[in-house]
Amino acid sequence: MIMADKFSMTKEFNLFDKMAKHEQVVFCNDPSTGLRAIIAIHDTTLGPALGGCRMQPYNSLEEALEDALRLSKGMTYKCAAADVDFGGGKAVIIGDPKTDKSPELFRAFGQFVNSLGGRFYTGTDMGTTMDDFIHAMKETNFVNGLPEVYGGGGDSSIPTAAGVLYGIKATNQLLYGSDELGQQTYAIQGLGKVGFKVASGLLEAGAHIYVTDINEESLKAIEEVAAKTPGKVQIVANDDIYSQEADIFVPCAFGGIINDTTIPKFKVKAIVGSANNQLLDDRHGKLLRDKGILYAPDYIVNSGGLIQVADELYGINKERVLAKTKHIYDAILEVYQDAASSGKTTEESANEMCEKRIESRRKRNSFYSAPTKPKWSFNKIQ
Repeated sequence: MIMADKFSMTKEFNLFDKMAKHEQVVFCNDPSTGLRAIIAIHDTTLGPALGGCRMQPYNSLEEALEDALRLSKGMTYKCAAADVDFGGGKAVIIGDPKTDKSPELFRAFGQFVNSLGGRFYTGTDMGTTMDDFIHAMKETNFVNGLPEVYGGGGDSSIPTAAGVLYGIKATNQLLYGSDELGQQTYAIQGLGKVGFKVASGLLEAGAHIYVTDINEESLKAIEEVAAKTPGKVQIVANDDIYSQEADIFVPCAFGGIINDTTIPKFKVKAIVGSANNQLLDDRHGKLLRDKGILYAPDYIVNSGGLIQVADELYGINKERVLAKTKHIYDAILEVYQDAASSGKTTEESANEMCEKRIESRRKRNSFYSAPTKPKWSFNKIQ
C-alpha cells in the first residue's frame, strides 16, 4: 500500500530483498520522543556488530535504509581488515541534528540498542556527539568511543590520522622505494579532526602540501603549523584540489569523490585518505587502475579509530591501540601486492582478503568474543 507519508515504503520497494544479505534490521519508533531510527546488523561472524549512529534528515525511509545497509556492510569489511573481533553494524536516526535532538530521544534510542542484548555496540557518527550518547548510556551499556572522562579511549581521530600516515608510508614504499613522508607532495581535501592531523604530520616531515577546506579558520590554523615546520603549505580552491600536480591525493572529507567527473582531473600517482566510501561506484576503482593511479582502500586506511573503539571494550591501553594501528602499513602493502599479481583492483583484493578472513573464522567463533558489558558502567544512572 502506498501512503502519503514520505517515510512509508513504496509499492516497488521490497524490504526483504534489500536486507537479504543482512542478519537483522531493526526499525525503531517512539512517537513520544519523535524517534525514528534504523539499526542494521550485517554480519556477526567475527563478533557482535560494531558501528556508529548517524543522524540526518533523510528524504525518505528508503534513503535512510539504504544508508544503514551500505554503512553496516562497510563496517563488516572494516572490522575484518582491522582484525578486530567484531562484525559490522550501523544505526541511523531520521531527523535534523540541529533541531530534532533531545535527551529523551537518545534515551529511547538507548533502550532499543539495549534490547538487542549485546548484538550491537554503537557510538557517535555524523550528526551525533558524545553529549547525545551520555543520555543513551543511561539506558544501555552498549555504547563505546567514549571520552576519557567517562572511561573511554578519548579522541579517536588520533589513531585514525596515524593510520592514514601509515597508509601513505606504505604507498611511498611501493612507489618510490622509501617510506619517508617528506620527499613527496600531497593534495589534502578536508582539514577536519583527521585531515588536520594528517596535514600537520606531513608538514612536520618536511612535505609540500596543497590543502582545501570550507572552514577558513582551519586554513589559517594549518598555515600557522606550516610556519613552525620544515614543510610548505599552499591553499587552493575546493574544486582545484583534484587537479593539483601532487604525488598523492589525500581525501579526508566527503565520500563519493572518486567519480566520472574527478578521475579525468587527477594527476597524482596514488590516492590514500580517511574519507569513507571514496569510490562512488565499484567501476571507478577499475578506472583508477586503468589510469595507473594506485588506490588504497579507505576502510583499511581509516581503521585506526575503529581499532581504538573496539579495543576500548577490553580496557584502555593506548600503546596497544597504536601498535595495532601500525599494521595498517602491512595490510596496505599486502593489498597492493595481491592486486598487482592477480590483476584485480585494490578494492577487489581488499574485499577478498576480508571475505577470506571472515570465512576462515566462521566455524571458530561459537560465542561473542567481546565482554558482555564494558568494564566501566553508566547504566541506569538517573
